[in-house]
Amino acid sequence: MEIEVTRDTRNELLGRREVDFVLRFEGPTPSRMQVLAKLAAMLNAKENQLALDTLKTSFGMTSCTGKARVYDTEEGRNKTERQFVLKRGFPKPKEEGA
Repeated sequence: MEIEVTRDTRNELLGRREVDFVLRFEGPTPSRMQVLAKLAAMLNAKENQLALDTLKTSFGMTSCTGKARVYDTEEGRNKTERQFVLKRGFPKPKEEGA
């Protein structure tokens, strides 16, 4: 899996970087958690400061485009981002007694 950043802009008002990228991969499409970990390592940021917005894959292609936001602090991310965006791609917690 390889990531190429196509646009990286700074949004001072919200205290974040807005990143557009192209993801190239072999085999099945990587999970959102894998993409988030790779982006965090590439952008020198912690995973809890990243919000992965979109991943768009075309049929039959081994690449996809995406958008992510890297916040200065985790509190800034939690205050600005919608909760479903933060939870998307993570496994649901197991229910007790099920």
